[in-house]
Amino acid sequence: MALHKLARCLTATLSLAAVPIANAQFYKISSSQEIKDSTTTLAYDLMTLYPGNQTGKEPGILPGPPSENKGDYYWWEGGALMGTMIDYWHFTGHTEYNDEVTQGILYQVGENADFQPLSKRASLGNDDQGFWGMTAMLAAETNFPNPPKDKPQWLALAQAVWTTQNSPERHDDKCGGGMRWQIPPLNAGYDYKNTIANAIYMNLGARLARYTGNTTYSDAAEKTYDWLWSVNYIDHDTYKVYDGGHVEHNCTDINKAQFSYSIAVLTQATAFLWNITSNEKWKTATTKLTESLLRDFFADGAAFELPCETTPGGCTADMLSFKGYVHRWMSVVTQVAPFTAATVIPALKKSAEACIKQCTGGPTGRACGFYWTRGTYIDPSVDKTTGAGERMDALAAVSSLLVSEVAAPLTGKDGGTSQGNPNAGIPKSNDRTLSEITSGDKAGASFLTLLTMVSAASLFGWMSWDSR
Repeated sequence: MALHKLARCLTATLSLAAVPIANAQFYKISSSQEIKDSTTTLAYDLMTLYPGNQTGKEPGILPGPPSENKGDYYWWEGGALMGTMIDYWHFTGHTEYNDEVTQGILYQVGENADFQPLSKRASLGNDDQGFWGMTAMLAAETNFPNPPKDKPQWLALAQAVWTTQNSPERHDDKCGGGMRWQIPPLNAGYDYKNTIANAIYMNLGARLARYTGNTTYSDAAEKTYDWLWSVNYIDHDTYKVYDGGHVEHNCTDINKAQFSYSIAVLTQATAFLWNITSNEKWKTATTKLTESLLRDFFADGAAFELPCETTPGGCTADMLSFKGYVHRWMSVVTQVAPFTAATVIPALKKSAEACIKQCTGGPTGRACGFYWTRGTYIDPSVDKTTGAGERMDALAAVSSLLVSEVAAPLTGKDGGTSQGNPNAGIPKSNDRTLSEITSGDKAGASFLTLLTMVSAASLFGWMSWDSR
């Protein structure tokens, strides 16, 4: 009997050993090499969801848009994916996806090389275009391998986006200034002036000012911040950042939804402005915004998306990608505004640790979910997506841990090699140039004539304003 019991115990023990432990942590981040090893797998798993490298598929985008029942993702999120993969290369030195990233970005630049392709123009928001512009700017700042000489260059693409968004057609006197969310006048959301569109425009301007030395960009960035402050999209006491308001109410009907990517992109913009001016205004803004972001979105020790994460299943596909942007952008904040590092770096590290702890799902046992503070994997199907946003989040959180080991964003004077074009973004049919008021990389105000044919279908090409 004793022998039989021993045999049964041994058999049970061996059987258990043969079964993978469901919640075993796959990724490790205790050293630089472990981080790089982990990002290799995270990047691979993310890119399995990217069809743009397959024959017959459109490069640069994730499957979508949902309005056409083509997939879970809108056009702008392809630009966010490309930016995530540029940072992956920058932080790790891994080059295996560089060709796909270059191909993807260049395929989406559009007929005027300003990220307004005709095929996307009827459903285009300023924030959508701006995301692609920031990706091009990142490529310039990190010396991502330059495109062939007969193709648009990274810096010129970023300038083109800024120039089109600086056009008088994008800025009116409703609410005292600011850009509208949508570009085509018949689109739902054209009557809405939101933080994210304006903060991205500000962010791009601050970074172009630093890269080129042209204060035209930084002057416009400051004007945008002052407008956001004047309409109370930035709370004057708490520095919470709210979503936006409608022009028919003079932007006083403020939607007080808070999104992590809005405050993060704004914080990065103020950090860049502090870096180039050393102005106390920008140090205060950066400090206060950082404190607000960490207080509201990292309260439980990891990135947490306030509007939707309390109950699984409440987030849109867009919201599910915001954590990654926060990790990427705030890591750069610590480089250009080092006075933030003491509080930001520990928060990002703790958040990354929480992230990988729950990367235990799927057939591989390493799939990552969105609900990091819960400590357990929740399948992306709860939010009705394939999980691209969640995978971008995880890759960004882990790869950005290497921020202290890489160079800060470059400029045209300290190693940046990307070539600019001060007239980029001006329609080819327009004879007006900026040559009379610029030299080198200077770019002044310009104008853009936007001709868009909008059908009823244009009302369905993006998220509803209250989900942004």
